[in-house]
Amino acid sequence: MTLAPTLIKLDTLPTGSSGTVVHVAPGDPADDGADLARRLMELGFVPGEKIRLLKRGMPGGEPLAIKVGNSTFALRRFEAALISIQPE
Repeated sequence: MTLAPTLIKLDTLPTGSSGTVVHVAPGDPADDGADLARRLMELGFVPGEKIRLLKRGMPGGEPLAIKVGNSTFALRRFEAALISIQPE
């Protein structure tokens, strides 16, 4: 019997933790969600890519500083919630 991998959303990943991108969901169709998903993928959030949550901003934990490859990006929480990852 094979257990399915535990997937979480990037916005719930603990600070300092790493994971692998599994899926990028389209956002709200009323707000051009497909464009947002495409932009995230163009930035490097593609399935199989390793990521690390470096830091959360204060107050409220936004933005999130995410390292993808050799680049670091700041994402808002709702953007990070579109990215499903498998934590390491």
